[in-house]
Amino acid sequence: MSVVTTYAVSGMTCDHCVKAVTEEVSALDGVTSVDVDLATDGPSAVTVTSDAALDRSTVAEAVDEAGYELADS
Repeated sequence: MSVVTTYAVSGMTCDHCVKAVTEEVSALDGVTSVDVDLATDGPSAVTVTSDAALDRSTVAEAVDEAGYELADS
């Protein structure tokens, strides 16, 4: 059974941002897909589908590696 979780990511402004976050989060174990809804006026929604629930800190590290940060939810 897949787990779908949406995270708010701040600092994303363009397609390059989307690619960087998608690449880093997709590399996490168990992630099967990443969908980014880029918002120009606030945090972007990053929806992650995975085989099991992911630890928020692990996702935060991947987003940070891409150069962005999870917004408070």
